[in-house]
Parts: sequence; C-alpha cells; structure tokens
Amino acid sequence: MVTSTLLLSSTSSHLLLSNPNNNTNPSLRSNSFSPLSLKLTRKSPKSLTVVAAAKKAVAVLKGTSSVEGVVTLTQEDGGPTTVNVCITGLTPGPHGFHLHEYGDTTNGCISTGAHFNPNNMTHGAPEDEIRHAGDLGNIVANADGVAEATIVDSQIPLSGPNAVIGRALVVHELEDDLGKGGHELSLTTGNAGGRLACGVVGLTPVSITRALEASLVGRFVELGSNYAGTLAIHGT
Repeated sequence: MVTSTLLLSSTSSHLLLSNPNNNTNPSLRSNSFSPLSLKLTRKSPKSLTVVAAAKKAVAVLKGTSSVEGVVTLTQEDGGPTTVNVCITGLTPGPHGFHLHEYGDTTNGCISTGAHFNPNNMTHGAPEDEIRHAGDLGNIVANADGVAEATIVDSQIPLSGPNAVIGRALVVHELEDDLGKGGHELSLTTGNAGGRLACGVVGLTPVSITRALEASLVGRFVELGSNYAGTLAIHGT
C-alpha cells in the first residue's frame, strides 16, 4: 500500500473588525467605529493523507527441468489482478497455467495441491462463469521456448479472504483443454499433464509512481501561499 501524507501548517491571519459599542466618544457612536484586531490562527498541523491501495506480488518459478520463470501480479484499488508472465525452457506451443491452493514445494510442485478453488467449482476457461479461481488458461511458448503473457483476472485478488498470497503458480506440460476435452481429467485439471515448474506467490514492495507523486505535489501547490508545510511521501 502506498500512503502519502501532506502536512500543512498555516500562517497567522489578522482581521480588522469594528466595534459599534465604542463609548470613548458617545457623540460618534452612530457614525464612527474604532478598529479591533483579531488574530486568527488555524489549527496546526493538518494532514491530508492519500492512500493508493496498490499491491504487488511475485513468484519465481523453478522445477526439476530447465523450465524457469518470473511472474508478477499487481492489483490497484480492489480492481482485477494483472499477471505478467515470462517463462523459459518450454517446448513450443500452449501450456496450462494455474494457481494452486498451497505454497508448499517441499516435495516439488506436486505439494502445491489442486487448483485454487474457493467456490467449489469444476475446471473451466478463465472467461467461464463456472471455473476454478485458479484457472488461468494457457500460455504459449514460441519457437525458442519462451512464453510471455499478460493475464487480467478478477478471481485472484492479492488481499481479502480469497487472497492468493502464499499460494503457488504452476506451469504444466500440456495444453489445458479448459474443461471441454471430454477426458476424465478435463473437469479437474484440464488434462494439462505434469507440473514443469512452480513458484510461491509472495508480496513485494510497491514504489510510489511518478504520476501519484506529481498529483500530490500539484495538490499541495493548489492549497495556496497562505500555507507553509511539508509534503511527505511514503511508499511501502
């Protein structure tokens, strides 16, 4: 989460008021007033806190073969999660890619359990209404064995009761049939074959973006020259 705090302290202001009850010269009460000086001071400091609920996670995939890769996951303001995939060492063509329920790799990728499935559904495609939350479809490796993909999915949040932090991403040997292949494993695993590589999803720091920083500085300037203060930006 990125938290940005704008601390403000104001300069003192003076306001001239007139006193209609000035009795130093009764004859002038009706048409003359003496000035009174009233010093106004704003409560200080004030703080303006802007919270950008951005989260980022990463998984480093490794296996017993030459397959390896890095996957990053980002989510902002409760929206869908964006998954950026780069995996090397694959055979050319499509490979099933799933989020599995456990982040346990003590016995290799088999320890990660089944597909993440908090809603107790059958296996399907990412766009299907009936699917495992962990069903992320296929990634496709090119002739050099490199698969690069960007996946946007609303069922794999980085926070909340169904958060994927601590679970594992797995790339499979074969193409995922998306639950439509008619095989006995189609509705459980997509008949995607063995597990080539896996990695546990873990949170990573999020740096404040230049856009957010510029926005906050602009807001600070808009508050006007009557304020003196500091702009403190913290990225976590």
